[in-house]
Amino acid sequence: QVQLVESGGGFVQPGESLRLSCAASGIIFNAYTMAWHRQAPGKQRELVARITSRRVTTIADSVKGRVTISRDNAKNTTYLQMNSLEPDDTAVYYCSAGTTFSSNDNYYPTYWGQGTQVTVSS
Repeated sequence: QVQLVESGGGFVQPGESLRLSCAASGIIFNAYTMAWHRQAPGKQRELVARITSRRVTTIADSVKGRVTISRDNAKNTTYLQMNSLEPDDTAVYYCSAGTTFSSNDNYYPTYWGQGTQVTVSS
């Protein structure tokens, strides 16, 4: 049974930082691209960051410079470090595991976590 369990969300003030974690089980973790997505109320889910099995990272323009993604294959865990948080970062953040095709560099999620809420407000 595949499980992706996110943690680390919460309520923070603008300018503060959070580190989200996603612990995976039931998959060969180091074979998957891991990614973080977010969905704000009334908006479509968007890809925030991804990291391939070879640790190649892609960061969305909307968060570039404020967000880093990393993975610890020994712990089957991926992380999203978010700095200088803004109210527009308020969303449910989801972790996914999937495949990146080298032919087009597109990412296709296969498994999803349940999400963790991040709220940024003064």
